[in-house]
Amino acid sequence: MVNNDNVIIDYYRDLRVAVYKGEPFYQILPPFNSHFPYPEYIFKDEISSILNPAYDAVRNCFLLLKLDKENFSSSKWNPLRVFIKPGDKVVIKPNFVVSSHNKGGNLFSIITHPSVLRVIVDYVYMALNGEGDITIADAPQKECNFKELLENTNLPSIQELYWKKRKFEIKILDLRNYWLDKKPNDVASFVGRIKKLPGDPLGSAVINLGEKSEFYNFKNYNRIYGADYNRDETIRHHRGEIQEYMISKAVLSADVLISVPKLKVHRKVGVTLNTKGLVGINTNKNYLVHYTLGTPEEGGDQFPPKFLKGRTKIKIKTQRLLYDLLLSKKSPILDKFYETLYKKARWISKPFFKDINNGEIALYDGGNWYGNDSTWRMISDLIKIALYVDKDQKLRDIPQRKIFSIVDGIIGGENEGPLTPDEKRTGVIIAGFNPLAVDIVGSRLMGFNWRKIKWIVKLLNNEYFEFYVDDVKNIEIMTNISEFQAMFNTNDKYLRFKPFPGWRNYVELI
Repeated sequence: MVNNDNVIIDYYRDLRVAVYKGEPFYQILPPFNSHFPYPEYIFKDEISSILNPAYDAVRNCFLLLKLDKENFSSSKWNPLRVFIKPGDKVVIKPNFVVSSHNKGGNLFSIITHPSVLRVIVDYVYMALNGEGDITIADAPQKECNFKELLENTNLPSIQELYWKKRKFEIKILDLRNYWLDKKPNDVASFVGRIKKLPGDPLGSAVINLGEKSEFYNFKNYNRIYGADYNRDETIRHHRGEIQEYMISKAVLSADVLISVPKLKVHRKVGVTLNTKGLVGINTNKNYLVHYTLGTPEEGGDQFPPKFLKGRTKIKIKTQRLLYDLLLSKKSPILDKFYETLYKKARWISKPFFKDINNGEIALYDGGNWYGNDSTWRMISDLIKIALYVDKDQKLRDIPQRKIFSIVDGIIGGENEGPLTPDEKRTGVIIAGFNPLAVDIVGSRLMGFNWRKIKWIVKLLNNEYFEFYVDDVKNIEIMTNISEFQAMFNTNDKYLRFKPFPGWRNYVELI
């Protein structure tokens, strides 16, 4: 009899990571068909007239990983059946953080491109042999307009293709319970702009990691900040042995989770890859600790050391007091009062604060620098949950589902990531079985020193959970670019991503 525990452990011990570098652009014609009638391609009457680099790159990653190698170059080739079987529930988790680029840049330097999702759907469907479930699901930022996101990505065209040709339903889920119809120049998060959403049709589960959380024994619970002004809610779920996250049951019910993050930099944790991408499995963003109020001298990580001085400190402290007294209450009356007060006080105080660099404050505010000691804990907890919490919402000692990773780096994001990055055209797709190994490779490929990324170091040496990367030199790079194979034996910066400003001169390889 096969021991299923050993099977899944062996899966995560497979440290092969594929890195394929192809053309640095996306096909734009929905439903993002293949440009070539590959022997195994299931829609022979649906061939694109233009090149689809994502289809080629993802497919080549499967080839590099030697999946179902005995059937290479034949109509029987079915690479994902190595870990997906008919009847499985498969959740594809993209990076759908926002619906537009607020600085007018390329939206697809921020979010996963639908052409990458299309090729994944095709091969998952082949592995399922038409029997099972495919769900594309994420919980974007609260300000994300999901309707606009679907329009900008043309993702429903993939649904329509599968229903028309195969009578197979592809589900697309916004896992959030609400979104905030907040415009860029709004003063406050007005309660009247909160729009209720159906959320996960299976509901959400509150998972308590207790002493196994990275926040256990955290010293400054009373100073933590979540996703909105209501800090009391965040604090209630992160104190002592209560370390809770609200997780999508659709994700927890999955037999296989396919993580499809974007290759981009991140202001709070250095890089956005698999681990940071798991923020999207949490359905209530205010359960997520983003930073701790104040500077390190005050026990916080909201700003770098000695950042708050004189009038800058007065302004930030006053603003925080008003947030806690007014906006945190989520009252339409108090929201309106804050708006009125803000507009009047703005003109009265303008001469007093005229020399303050508001742009610099905005850049760093919220723990947007390498000394953020909060967010890495949160994302480390989320990968524990994704691997070790079972379908009945119980925390186990053995991984409970297989996570396969495909990182979309065809166009990545650098500089002011993750929300307003500059596009970085690399043509790269990264894929592998062990999400931590893939994250290490992605970080290194971007030109960063993975040893300076705290969550990577902590997961490699975790006290309670095994992530099956004993030594990064055991990671085997399978690639069409020979120079990439030596990435752990050289200081070559490879793709040379520009880090977020608060990480410059810290995370780069020297």
